Amino acid sequence: MTDEKLNQILKQALAPEINDIEIQIHKRRKAKMKKFGKTGKIAAAAAAAAVIGTLGLGYFNPVLAAKIPLIGKIFEKVEDDATYSGDYTDKKTVLTNEDSAGNLDTSNYSVSDKGITLTASETYCDGYSIFLTVNIESEDADFTHIPKHYTGMNVADGRTAAGFYIDGTWNVDGSSPEWLENTFDGEVIDSHTFAGMLKINLPKKHTGSGELNLTVNGLGYDDDRMSGGEEISASHWTEGSWNIAVPFEVNGTDVKTIEVGETKGNITLEDVVVSPYQVIVHAKTPGAQRELTDDRREKLLSKDPDMTDAEMFELLGWSYEPCQTICFNQDGEMLYADMEMAGRAGFAVQGKEIKTLYVFIFDNLDDWSLMEQEGMNSSVADRAVISKEIQVE
Repeated sequence: MTDEKLNQILKQALAPEINDIEIQIHKRRKAKMKKFGKTGKIAAAAAAAAVIGTLGLGYFNPVLAAKIPLIGKIFEKVEDDATYSGDYTDKKTVLTNEDSAGNLDTSNYSVSDKGITLTASETYCDGYSIFLTVNIESEDADFTHIPKHYTGMNVADGRTAAGFYIDGTWNVDGSSPEWLENTFDGEVIDSHTFAGMLKINLPKKHTGSGELNLTVNGLGYDDDRMSGGEEISASHWTEGSWNIAVPFEVNGTDVKTIEVGETKGNITLEDVVVSPYQVIVHAKTPGAQRELTDDRREKLLSKDPDMTDAEMFELLGWSYEPCQTICFNQDGEMLYADMEMAGRAGFAVQGKEIKTLYVFIFDNLDDWSLMEQEGMNSSVADRAVISKEIQVE
Protein backbone atom coordinates (compact mmCIF):
# COMPACT_ATOMS: atom_id res chain seq x y z
CA MET A 1 0.00 0.00 0.00
CA THR A 2 1.37 3.43 -0.94
CA ASP A 3 1.82 6.24 1.59
CA GLU A 4 -0.69 8.31 -0.38
CA LYS A 5 -3.39 5.66 -0.13
CA LEU A 6 -2.65 5.14 3.58
CA ASN A 7 -3.01 8.87 4.12
CA GLN A 8 -6.42 8.80 2.49
CA ILE A 9 -7.48 5.81 4.59
CA LEU A 10 -6.32 7.53 7.76
CA LYS A 11 -8.29 10.62 6.84
CA GLN A 12 -11.46 8.57 6.65
CA ALA A 13 -10.70 6.26 9.56
CA LEU A 14 -9.82 9.06 11.95
CA ALA A 15 -12.63 11.42 11.01
CA PRO A 16 -15.52 11.77 13.48
CA GLU A 17 -18.62 9.71 12.84
CA ILE A 18 -20.77 11.05 10.00
CA ASN A 19 -24.25 11.97 11.11
CA ASP A 20 -27.35 10.43 9.57
CA ILE A 21 -28.15 13.51 7.47
CA GLU A 22 -24.72 13.48 5.84
CA ILE A 23 -25.06 9.76 5.10
CA GLN A 24 -28.45 10.33 3.46
CA ILE A 25 -27.05 13.13 1.33
CA HIS A 26 -24.07 11.05 0.29
CA LYS A 27 -26.22 8.08 -0.65
CA ARG A 28 -28.71 10.21 -2.54
CA ARG A 29 -26.07 12.02 -4.54
CA LYS A 30 -24.27 8.80 -5.34
CA ALA A 31 -27.52 7.24 -6.49
CA LYS A 32 -28.31 10.18 -8.79
CA MET A 33 -24.84 10.22 -10.26
CA LYS A 34 -24.17 6.54 -10.87
CA LYS A 35 -27.35 4.49 -10.55
CA PHE A 36 -25.20 1.41 -9.96
CA GLY A 37 -26.88 0.02 -6.86
CA LYS A 38 -28.79 -3.26 -7.00
CA THR A 39 -32.18 -1.66 -7.63
CA GLY A 40 -30.74 0.99 -9.90
CA LYS A 41 -28.92 -1.55 -11.99
CA ILE A 42 -31.99 -3.65 -12.65
CA ALA A 43 -33.84 -0.51 -13.72
CA ALA A 44 -30.89 0.54 -15.85
CA ALA A 45 -30.81 -2.85 -17.53
CA ALA A 46 -34.46 -2.42 -18.41
CA ALA A 47 -33.70 1.01 -19.78
CA ALA A 48 -30.90 -0.45 -21.85
CA ALA A 49 -33.31 -2.92 -23.40
CA ALA A 50 -35.69 -0.10 -24.22
CA VAL A 51 -33.07 1.95 -26.00
CA ILE A 52 -31.01 -0.81 -27.58
CA GLY A 53 -32.23 0.16 -31.02
CA THR A 54 -30.54 3.55 -30.68
CA LEU A 55 -27.06 2.26 -29.90
CA GLY A 56 -24.15 3.15 -32.16
CA LEU A 57 -23.55 1.21 -35.36
CA GLY A 58 -20.24 -0.09 -34.03
CA TYR A 59 -21.97 -2.00 -31.26
CA PHE A 60 -23.76 -4.19 -33.76
CA ASN A 61 -20.89 -4.52 -36.19
CA PRO A 62 -17.50 -4.80 -34.44
CA VAL A 63 -15.68 -5.35 -37.72
CA LEU A 64 -17.02 -2.11 -39.15
CA ALA A 65 -16.35 -0.31 -35.89
CA ALA A 66 -12.68 -1.17 -36.11
CA LYS A 67 -12.46 0.74 -39.40
CA ILE A 68 -13.99 3.92 -38.02
CA PRO A 69 -11.50 6.13 -36.13
CA LEU A 70 -12.63 6.41 -32.52
CA ILE A 71 -9.72 7.67 -30.45
CA GLY A 72 -9.56 11.45 -30.82
CA LYS A 73 -13.33 11.52 -31.42
CA ILE A 74 -14.69 10.01 -28.20
CA PHE A 75 -16.41 13.23 -27.10
CA GLU A 76 -18.41 13.07 -30.32
CA LYS A 77 -19.33 9.46 -29.57
CA VAL A 78 -20.52 9.89 -25.98
CA GLU A 79 -21.39 13.58 -25.58
CA ASP A 80 -25.10 13.21 -26.28
CA ASP A 81 -25.87 10.73 -23.52
CA ALA A 82 -23.14 11.31 -20.91
CA THR A 83 -24.18 13.08 -17.72
CA TYR A 84 -22.17 16.16 -18.69
CA SER A 85 -23.44 16.23 -22.23
CA GLY A 86 -22.94 18.91 -24.84
CA ASP A 87 -20.97 19.73 -27.98
CA TYR A 88 -17.26 19.57 -27.14
CA THR A 89 -16.09 19.86 -30.75
CA ASP A 90 -14.70 23.41 -30.59
CA LYS A 91 -13.52 23.26 -26.98
CA LYS A 92 -11.72 19.95 -26.61
CA THR A 93 -8.00 19.31 -26.87
CA VAL A 94 -7.10 16.14 -28.80
CA LEU A 95 -4.31 14.07 -27.23
CA THR A 96 -4.26 11.01 -29.43
CA ASN A 97 -5.51 10.41 -32.96
CA GLU A 98 -6.35 7.12 -34.65
CA ASP A 99 -6.41 6.39 -38.35
CA SER A 100 -8.79 4.08 -40.21
CA ALA A 101 -6.40 1.16 -39.72
CA GLY A 102 -6.48 1.63 -35.94
CA ASN A 103 -2.95 3.05 -35.72
CA LEU A 104 -2.25 5.70 -33.06
CA ASP A 105 -0.03 8.68 -33.80
CA THR A 106 1.47 8.53 -30.31
CA SER A 107 1.74 6.06 -27.46
CA ASN A 108 2.38 8.71 -24.80
CA TYR A 109 -1.17 8.45 -23.53
CA SER A 110 -1.69 4.69 -23.75
CA VAL A 111 -0.89 2.22 -20.96
CA SER A 112 -1.52 -1.53 -20.63
CA ASP A 113 -1.64 -3.97 -17.73
CA LYS A 114 -3.43 -7.25 -16.98
CA GLY A 115 -4.63 -7.46 -20.58
CA ILE A 116 -6.42 -4.09 -20.42
CA THR A 117 -5.25 -1.04 -22.39
CA LEU A 118 -6.35 2.44 -21.34
CA THR A 119 -5.78 5.25 -23.85
CA ALA A 120 -6.41 8.91 -23.05
CA SER A 121 -8.09 10.57 -26.01
CA GLU A 122 -9.21 14.17 -25.39
CA THR A 123 -9.49 16.72 -22.58
CA TYR A 124 -11.51 19.80 -21.73
CA CYS A 125 -11.06 21.98 -18.64
CA ASP A 126 -13.20 24.97 -17.69
CA GLY A 127 -10.92 25.81 -14.75
CA TYR A 128 -13.08 23.98 -12.23
CA SER A 129 -13.27 20.43 -13.60
CA ILE A 130 -11.30 18.30 -16.03
CA PHE A 131 -13.28 16.24 -18.53
CA LEU A 132 -11.19 13.37 -19.89
CA THR A 133 -12.17 10.84 -22.54
CA VAL A 134 -10.58 7.41 -22.70
CA ASN A 135 -10.71 4.23 -24.72
CA ILE A 136 -10.60 0.94 -22.78
CA GLU A 137 -9.74 -2.26 -24.61
CA SER A 138 -9.55 -5.86 -23.41
CA GLU A 139 -9.32 -8.87 -25.69
CA ASP A 140 -10.52 -11.24 -22.95
CA ALA A 141 -13.61 -9.23 -22.00
CA ASP A 142 -17.20 -9.10 -23.16
CA PHE A 143 -18.38 -5.54 -22.61
CA THR A 144 -21.73 -6.09 -24.34
CA HIS A 145 -23.39 -6.93 -21.01
CA ILE A 146 -22.51 -3.64 -19.31
CA PRO A 147 -25.86 -2.12 -18.27
CA LYS A 148 -26.78 1.48 -18.87
CA HIS A 149 -27.68 3.99 -16.16
CA TYR A 150 -29.92 7.02 -16.35
CA THR A 151 -28.23 10.34 -17.01
CA GLY A 152 -31.35 12.48 -17.44
CA MET A 153 -33.73 13.96 -14.90
CA ASN A 154 -36.21 11.12 -15.29
CA VAL A 155 -36.84 7.90 -17.19
CA ALA A 156 -38.93 9.68 -19.81
CA ASP A 157 -35.86 11.63 -20.91
CA GLY A 158 -34.55 8.41 -22.43
CA ARG A 159 -30.98 9.45 -21.60
CA THR A 160 -28.73 6.55 -20.62
CA ALA A 161 -25.02 5.76 -20.73
CA ALA A 162 -22.94 2.72 -19.94
CA GLY A 163 -20.64 2.93 -16.94
CA PHE A 164 -17.12 1.72 -16.22
CA TYR A 165 -15.66 1.78 -12.70
CA ILE A 166 -12.26 3.24 -11.92
CA ASP A 167 -10.29 3.14 -8.66
CA GLY A 168 -7.17 5.04 -7.72
CA THR A 169 -6.00 8.60 -7.18
CA TRP A 170 -5.29 11.72 -9.17
CA ASN A 171 -3.33 14.92 -8.74
CA VAL A 172 -2.57 18.01 -10.75
CA ASP A 173 1.02 19.20 -11.08
CA GLY A 174 2.16 17.06 -8.16
CA SER A 175 -0.46 18.25 -5.65
CA SER A 176 -1.67 15.99 -2.83
CA PRO A 177 -3.44 12.94 -4.28
CA GLU A 178 -7.23 12.79 -4.29
CA TRP A 179 -9.47 9.75 -4.70
CA LEU A 180 -11.06 9.12 -8.08
CA GLU A 181 -14.77 9.40 -7.27
CA ASN A 182 -16.70 9.22 -10.53
CA THR A 183 -17.06 6.49 -13.13
CA PHE A 184 -16.55 6.64 -16.88
CA ASP A 185 -19.81 7.59 -18.60
CA GLY A 186 -19.85 6.22 -22.09
CA GLU A 187 -20.72 3.62 -24.67
CA VAL A 188 -19.88 0.02 -25.44
CA ILE A 189 -18.38 0.01 -28.92
CA ASP A 190 -17.99 -3.75 -29.27
CA SER A 191 -17.22 -6.79 -27.11
CA HIS A 192 -13.70 -5.60 -26.36
CA THR A 193 -13.96 -1.80 -26.55
CA PHE A 194 -15.47 0.83 -24.26
CA ALA A 195 -15.31 4.60 -24.83
CA GLY A 196 -16.10 6.94 -21.98
CA MET A 197 -15.78 10.30 -20.27
CA LEU A 198 -14.48 10.95 -16.72
CA LYS A 199 -15.13 14.19 -14.82
CA ILE A 200 -12.66 15.26 -12.14
CA ASN A 201 -13.54 18.22 -9.89
CA LEU A 202 -10.57 20.44 -9.04
CA PRO A 203 -10.32 21.62 -5.39
CA LYS A 204 -9.78 25.22 -6.50
CA LYS A 205 -9.91 27.25 -9.67
CA HIS A 206 -7.11 26.48 -12.10
CA THR A 207 -5.72 28.83 -14.74
CA GLY A 208 -3.39 28.27 -17.65
CA SER A 209 -2.13 24.80 -18.34
CA GLY A 210 -1.40 21.80 -16.14
CA GLU A 211 -0.78 18.09 -16.00
CA LEU A 212 -3.32 15.59 -14.69
CA ASN A 213 -1.66 12.51 -13.21
CA LEU A 214 -3.84 9.42 -12.91
CA THR A 215 -2.75 6.54 -10.70
CA VAL A 216 -5.28 3.85 -11.56
CA ASN A 217 -5.18 0.59 -9.60
CA GLY A 218 -8.52 -0.91 -10.54
CA LEU A 219 -10.93 -1.08 -13.49
CA GLY A 220 -14.25 -2.91 -13.61
CA TYR A 221 -17.80 -3.08 -14.84
CA ASP A 222 -21.18 -4.59 -14.02
CA ASP A 223 -22.80 -7.48 -15.87
CA ASP A 224 -26.54 -7.41 -16.53
CA ARG A 225 -26.61 -11.22 -16.56
CA MET A 226 -25.97 -11.09 -12.81
CA SER A 227 -28.90 -8.82 -11.90
CA GLY A 228 -30.46 -11.57 -9.79
CA GLY A 229 -27.39 -12.02 -7.63
CA GLU A 230 -26.79 -10.66 -4.16
CA GLU A 231 -23.89 -8.48 -5.23
CA ILE A 232 -23.72 -7.18 -8.76
CA SER A 233 -21.59 -4.09 -8.32
CA ALA A 234 -18.38 -4.27 -10.36
CA SER A 235 -18.80 -8.00 -10.90
CA HIS A 236 -15.91 -7.86 -13.39
CA TRP A 237 -13.04 -6.19 -11.55
CA THR A 238 -9.33 -6.18 -12.38
CA GLU A 239 -6.61 -4.80 -10.15
CA GLY A 240 -3.49 -3.54 -11.85
CA SER A 241 -1.46 -0.45 -12.60
CA TRP A 242 -2.48 2.05 -15.27
CA ASN A 243 -0.60 5.27 -14.60
CA ILE A 244 -0.76 8.07 -17.09
CA ALA A 245 0.08 11.80 -17.25
CA VAL A 246 -2.29 13.93 -19.29
CA PRO A 247 -1.64 17.60 -20.16
CA PHE A 248 -4.58 19.98 -20.21
CA GLU A 249 -5.26 23.61 -21.01
CA VAL A 250 -7.93 25.70 -19.29
CA ASN A 251 -10.47 26.96 -21.82
CA GLY A 252 -12.31 29.92 -20.34
CA THR A 253 -14.53 30.47 -23.38
CA ASP A 254 -18.17 30.86 -22.32
CA VAL A 255 -17.31 30.40 -18.61
CA LYS A 256 -18.95 33.02 -16.40
CA THR A 257 -18.63 33.71 -12.68
CA ILE A 258 -21.43 35.69 -11.03
CA GLU A 259 -20.49 37.03 -7.61
CA VAL A 260 -23.34 36.93 -5.08
CA GLY A 261 -22.03 37.21 -1.51
CA GLU A 262 -25.39 36.77 0.22
CA THR A 263 -25.51 35.47 3.79
CA LYS A 264 -28.59 34.21 5.57
CA GLY A 265 -28.49 32.26 8.78
CA ASN A 266 -25.26 30.27 8.81
CA ILE A 267 -24.98 29.91 5.03
CA THR A 268 -23.28 32.21 2.54
CA LEU A 269 -23.94 31.96 -1.19
CA GLU A 270 -20.58 33.14 -2.51
CA ASP A 271 -20.83 32.86 -6.29
CA VAL A 272 -22.19 30.84 -9.19
CA VAL A 273 -20.09 29.59 -12.09
CA VAL A 274 -21.73 28.78 -15.42
CA SER A 275 -19.68 26.89 -18.00
CA PRO A 276 -20.86 25.22 -21.23
CA TYR A 277 -21.42 21.89 -19.46
CA GLN A 278 -21.93 22.59 -15.76
CA VAL A 279 -23.17 25.03 -13.16
CA ILE A 280 -21.29 25.28 -9.86
CA VAL A 281 -22.71 26.94 -6.75
CA HIS A 282 -20.10 27.90 -4.16
CA ALA A 283 -21.47 28.27 -0.63
CA LYS A 284 -19.99 28.43 2.86
CA THR A 285 -21.52 26.52 5.74
CA PRO A 286 -20.43 26.42 9.40
CA GLY A 287 -17.42 24.21 10.02
CA ALA A 288 -15.19 23.09 12.85
CA GLN A 289 -11.73 21.60 13.05
CA ARG A 290 -11.96 17.88 13.74
CA GLU A 291 -10.78 17.00 17.22
CA LEU A 292 -7.33 15.51 17.76
CA THR A 293 -8.02 12.94 20.47
CA ASP A 294 -5.33 10.91 22.23
CA ASP A 295 -6.45 7.83 20.33
CA ARG A 296 -6.17 9.56 16.98
CA ARG A 297 -2.77 11.01 17.89
CA GLU A 298 -1.55 7.54 18.81
CA LYS A 299 -2.74 6.08 15.50
CA LEU A 300 -1.11 8.84 13.50
CA LEU A 301 2.16 8.58 15.37
CA SER A 302 2.21 4.85 14.68
CA LYS A 303 2.48 5.78 11.01
CA ASP A 304 4.90 8.67 11.41
CA PRO A 305 6.57 9.17 14.84
CA ASP A 306 7.79 12.62 13.78
CA MET A 307 4.36 13.96 12.79
CA THR A 308 3.59 17.30 14.46
CA ASP A 309 0.21 18.34 15.87
CA ALA A 310 -0.14 20.88 13.06
CA GLU A 311 0.34 18.13 10.49
CA MET A 312 -2.17 15.96 12.32
CA PHE A 313 -4.79 18.72 12.31
CA GLU A 314 -4.22 19.25 8.58
CA LEU A 315 -4.69 15.54 7.96
CA LEU A 316 -7.88 15.40 10.02
CA GLY A 317 -9.38 18.38 8.21
CA TRP A 318 -12.67 20.09 8.94
CA SER A 319 -16.18 18.86 9.54
CA TYR A 320 -18.89 20.91 7.84
CA GLU A 321 -22.58 21.12 8.49
CA PRO A 322 -24.32 19.91 5.34
CA CYS A 323 -26.55 21.96 3.09
CA GLN A 324 -28.49 20.90 0.00
CA THR A 325 -28.77 22.94 -3.18
CA ILE A 326 -31.19 22.88 -6.12
CA CYS A 327 -30.98 24.94 -9.32
CA PHE A 328 -33.56 25.80 -11.97
CA ASN A 329 -33.27 27.84 -15.16
CA GLN A 330 -35.60 30.58 -16.43
CA ASP A 331 -37.98 27.95 -17.82
CA GLY A 332 -38.33 26.19 -14.48
CA GLU A 333 -36.21 23.25 -15.65
CA MET A 334 -34.33 21.61 -12.80
CA LEU A 335 -30.64 20.99 -13.43
CA TYR A 336 -29.26 17.48 -12.95
CA ALA A 337 -27.32 17.39 -9.67
CA ASP A 338 -23.80 16.06 -9.20
CA MET A 339 -22.52 14.95 -5.80
CA GLU A 340 -22.52 17.89 -3.39
CA MET A 341 -19.48 18.49 -1.21
CA ALA A 342 -18.55 21.09 1.36
CA GLY A 343 -18.55 24.47 -0.35
CA ARG A 344 -19.53 23.25 -3.79
CA ALA A 345 -22.67 21.96 -5.50
CA GLY A 346 -22.40 20.95 -9.15
CA PHE A 347 -25.09 20.58 -11.83
CA ALA A 348 -25.03 19.33 -15.41
CA VAL A 349 -26.29 21.80 -18.03
CA GLN A 350 -27.27 19.03 -20.50
CA GLY A 351 -27.98 21.45 -23.31
CA LYS A 352 -30.42 23.60 -21.34
CA GLU A 353 -30.45 27.32 -22.02
CA ILE A 354 -29.16 29.24 -19.00
CA LYS A 355 -30.25 32.88 -19.02
CA THR A 356 -31.43 33.05 -15.42
CA LEU A 357 -30.72 30.75 -12.50
CA TYR A 358 -32.91 30.19 -9.47
CA VAL A 359 -30.82 28.81 -6.62
CA PHE A 360 -32.35 27.32 -3.48
CA ILE A 361 -30.17 26.24 -0.55
CA PHE A 362 -31.73 24.18 2.23
CA ASP A 363 -30.46 23.04 5.61
CA ASN A 364 -33.16 20.37 5.80
CA LEU A 365 -32.81 17.24 3.68
CA ASP A 366 -36.54 16.46 3.64
CA ASP A 367 -37.40 19.93 2.31
CA TRP A 368 -34.74 19.63 -0.37
CA SER A 369 -36.06 16.21 -1.36
CA LEU A 370 -39.64 17.47 -1.61
CA MET A 371 -38.63 20.38 -3.82
CA GLU A 372 -36.74 17.98 -6.04
CA GLN A 373 -40.01 16.09 -6.51
CA GLU A 374 -42.35 19.10 -6.83
CA GLY A 375 -40.21 21.50 -8.85
CA MET A 376 -39.44 25.20 -8.57
CA ASN A 377 -42.90 26.16 -7.29
CA SER A 378 -42.71 23.60 -4.51
CA SER A 379 -44.69 24.05 -1.32
CA VAL A 380 -41.38 24.15 0.58
CA ALA A 381 -39.72 26.86 -1.52
CA ASP A 382 -40.12 29.40 1.27
CA ARG A 383 -38.25 27.09 3.66
CA ALA A 384 -34.98 27.50 1.79
CA VAL A 385 -32.38 29.32 3.84
CA ILE A 386 -31.32 31.13 0.68
CA SER A 387 -33.37 31.53 -2.49
CA LYS A 388 -31.77 33.69 -5.14
CA GLU A 389 -32.55 34.74 -8.71
CA ILE A 390 -29.33 35.20 -10.66
CA GLN A 391 -29.11 36.81 -14.07
CA VAL A 392 -26.58 35.01 -16.27
CA GLU A 393 -27.22 36.83 -19.56
